[in-house]
Amino acid sequence: MSDLQSEIRKLAKEKNAIILAHNYQPAQIQDIADLVGDSLELSLKAKNTSADIIVFCGVHFMAETAAIVCPDKKVIIPRIDAGCQMADMLDLEKLKREKEKYGDNIPIVTYVNSTAQIKAHSSICCTSANSIKVVNSLEADEVLMVPDRNLAQWTAINTPKKIHYFNGYCPIHESLTKEDLEKLIKKYPKAEIMVHPECRPEVVEMAHVVKSTSGMLSYPETSKAKDFIVATEIGMLHPLKKKYPDRNFIPASSKMICPDMKLISLELLLNALKNETPQIKIEEEIRKKALGSVEKMLSLRN
Repeated sequence: MSDLQSEIRKLAKEKNAIILAHNYQPAQIQDIADLVGDSLELSLKAKNTSADIIVFCGVHFMAETAAIVCPDKKVIIPRIDAGCQMADMLDLEKLKREKEKYGDNIPIVTYVNSTAQIKAHSSICCTSANSIKVVNSLEADEVLMVPDRNLAQWTAINTPKKIHYFNGYCPIHESLTKEDLEKLIKKYPKAEIMVHPECRPEVVEMAHVVKSTSGMLSYPETSKAKDFIVATEIGMLHPLKKKYPDRNFIPASSKMICPDMKLISLELLLNALKNETPQIKIEEEIRKKALGSVEKMLSLRN
């Protein structure tokens, strides 16, 4: 551990802070974090700790989610401008226009990769791992899914419900093409392909398994394969290689780098801890409504 990393760990302990890092964060950030994982998973785990401060190393909506589910903790993010292009594609006015197309009674299923305001105006939230279960839990025969069209289309082929969707997408996952995968398959014919459902439908069709990042991290335990083509942001390769040093993980494309996920450095993390800023603050009415959408999803676990 470097001197800078040691200083961060020491300060976090002094301030009773917990450092969360998403799977797409730079390796040096993941290695110093208390918890590494999916965005919602991290927030829920942090809620059950005695920490006073959450330092979320990820993008803005993830820190917002932590503030939604952990109102008794101070939530800071080292780069307030670390955004999500997909989440930013949908604002409240666009959501209202989408809803008008299908009627006021249509349930809105919102991917957790969204702003607090959009969560607050939703019927229920979903993750990339449970979207099918969430949609099937609803009484309505038709639903509106936002903001990711690719997750919606993958969900649609796995449920009898009719799914309408907003035309949003993750540019990083969208950049992966069928041709990219075909080239890798020729090079690694025995490799199993793990694809995130934010990818294009024609890419998802080529997968051996379609998984969230947490799903990708657990899948190799059940597989006999030695080689895995990983179709998601390349930061995911770090936790996979740490957990399975005897396996070979191949990035589906060198293009799959999220610039916003790489904005946080150790220096910025240290400054955020020292100054306890930038802090995420959400209007209480919005927070409560957003929490309601999240809690409806979580109730399905029981």
